[in-house]
Amino acid sequence: MARAQVTDLVVVLPGILGSRLADAAGRAVWDLSGPALLRGLRGFTASAGALRLPKDTGDGDPGDGVVPVGLMPDLHALPGIWHPVDGYTDLLRWLERHFTLSVSDNLLTFPYDWRLSCRHGAERLKGRIDLELERWRASAPERRDARVVFLGHGMGGLVARHYVERLGGHEVTRRVITLGTPHRGSLLALSDLVDGGGRRDPEVGAFARSLPSLHQLAPDDACMEGPGGLARVRDLPGLPGVDEALLADAARFHTDLRSSPPRADLYAIAGTGQPTASTARYAEDRLALVSEGDGDGTVPLPAGAGPVAGSWAVYEQHGSLQNNRAVREALRGLLVEEAALPAEAGHLADPAPADPAPADPAPADPAARLGVRVPAVLPAGLPYEVTVTAPDDARLLMAELRPADGGRPVARPLRSLGGGRYAAAFPPPEPGAYRLSVGPVTALSLIRRSAL
Repeated sequence: MARAQVTDLVVVLPGILGSRLADAAGRAVWDLSGPALLRGLRGFTASAGALRLPKDTGDGDPGDGVVPVGLMPDLHALPGIWHPVDGYTDLLRWLERHFTLSVSDNLLTFPYDWRLSCRHGAERLKGRIDLELERWRASAPERRDARVVFLGHGMGGLVARHYVERLGGHEVTRRVITLGTPHRGSLLALSDLVDGGGRRDPEVGAFARSLPSLHQLAPDDACMEGPGGLARVRDLPGLPGVDEALLADAARFHTDLRSSPPRADLYAIAGTGQPTASTARYAEDRLALVSEGDGDGTVPLPAGAGPVAGSWAVYEQHGSLQNNRAVREALRGLLVEEAALPAEAGHLADPAPADPAPADPAPADPAARLGVRVPAVLPAGLPYEVTVTAPDDARLLMAELRPADGGRPVARPLRSLGGGRYAAAFPPPEPGAYRLSVGPVTALSLIRRSAL
């Protein structure tokens, strides 16, 4: 199949934890993915103190010599800071295979120091785009009017938006595409600040609480139960684990984005159908979930991006949105300037497993709507329990747990519990990183969830 023509510069921005970091000597300080993940996490405590940011970092650079050196290629996670996320290698290969894009030419990856403020990342992005777009436009006459298309996963979407909407990037931008970006924040980030990493590992907890970025991912809407009803986190002083100055600055960051007029077309793709924290309360020294809503398991719906040119909801977990087949079908239209774009928001469902290079992808099955609940981190010796919601009880569903190191997978049929609920349990897995796939017996790949 011929590759679709793309004359623009396409820039991929990962989410939090999605950029590899190295120190001034070139030694890796964050590069834990795939088979090395568990081993590296056990030793991360020794690095956490050195990576902690001073309180006065603000939007600046801490001067510790840490630099971003690339995107995470495979499954990565840091318990206490966000949930497991698949890497970006497969996405980049797909883009090169289906479009006239090359990572050495007009397909750019933008790793950034995910510890720092989104404003800092956006300033670095501006410098990179100034250089790369001039190079690309000068490389051929037909490219002299080329613009930039941003593809940002999670926090990467916030970095791109700040550049476009606050730093003049709209002048060279064709569109911004976000995947699972927490435009109004996520209770997961607040949970990690309050009692996530700190209860398991004090060093990781202190590191997490020093990060402007994690505070900028905390919810910016009224989602906390307070004496007068639902309140914003910033209006509940004294909440342990959060830096009130960083939280106030995060509120200004989101206010600035909301108050900026639309300057470039924004297309928001989000996950749906997955149980996602929507409100919480702080009680008995814990941040307790009060209710669950719709979302990708990490970022709730509605995403709150403000005025958008188009939005789609895909039945997928946050960590695998960039590798979801239905998302990629949407990208086919969004990356090609001449392609007709859907006129309104809609729901997409991931169909049968994608072939590495499908010649004619099958249309999405709108009935394939599965919600998956599994533990992000499982203590050793406990069974791995999976619960699934579906539109009805008349389904034959299978769950497959596959080691991230490519080991032999284990499959289990899901039993119906009635009311569209299904469940399965795996024997206690060996310590390590795993991927879970859930789907029909004949098409096992509808929902992917990375887990430890």
